[in-house]
Amino acid sequence: MFVSVVALISRILSNPIANFFQKKLTVMESSLTVNFWSYFFMAVLCLPFIKNNQITGYSGDFYLYVILAGLLCFLGTICLIKALSIGELSVLGPINSYKSIIGLIVAFFILGEIPNIKSFIGFFLIIGASFLFVDEKGKFILNKSVLLRMLALVFTGVEAVILKQIILMSSPMVSFIWWAFMGFIFSFLFALINKKLKPNSIKTVQTCFIIGVLLSIMQLSTNIVFENFNVGLSLALFQLSSVVSLFLGFRFLNEKGILRKTTGTIIMIIGSVLILLK
Repeated sequence: MFVSVVALISRILSNPIANFFQKKLTVMESSLTVNFWSYFFMAVLCLPFIKNNQITGYSGDFYLYVILAGLLCFLGTICLIKALSIGELSVLGPINSYKSIIGLIVAFFILGEIPNIKSFIGFFLIIGASFLFVDEKGKFILNKSVLLRMLALVFTGVEAVILKQIILMSSPMVSFIWWAFMGFIFSFLFALINKKLKPNSIKTVQTCFIIGVLLSIMQLSTNIVFENFNVGLSLALFQLSSVVSLFLGFRFLNEKGILRKTTGTIIMIIGSVLILLK
């Protein structure tokens, strides 16, 4: 249990801090370049662990899940980095609560699950709290950065379910190794096709190393949490990352509306928990 708690805390802190560095870096770099170099370092960090972990000899379904998870993670990360480049961290962090609504809708149309009263209350709490995040033009849902963040949530939400299956078929470390390498392959191919491999400065590479370390901690800790808790409970606890995003946005990026956004974030977290812990 101690390891799970440490992993949970690591997950809550590492993700928003990585997002902070991603946002800072996109001022001078393409999202494809940032994504490629971040995954490059994550893949390098995995190399020492390959020897002591069985990464081959699994079923065909396992490798299909691995490829799909890698693609979904790449797409989700690209959408997120692009959103961060044009949006506010203190808005895009709390928007993670919409993952709960996406899961609710998917469960209704694909699995035929009927939402209960708590889920409906959570749904309307999140929607209502969204109005506390409107920009100076009165836009929220029509904001491009928010739409990109929503799309990222769709990709990563499906990825989370697939990762849980990969972990059950192997282990958190094996899942992490394959996740990193598949993400690297997809990010390399897309950056190569778009001629975005070369960074503009050595500072980009250094910052991407930091991002790679943080995302490695994030994903490995996520896998450990998924191994010990169900996906719904895990995602509910991960909502606490929104608070860290708020702090980073206000303290280091000079983003405005602290009281309004903090209130909205708390309401969204409550709504998300009601949905996820139905």
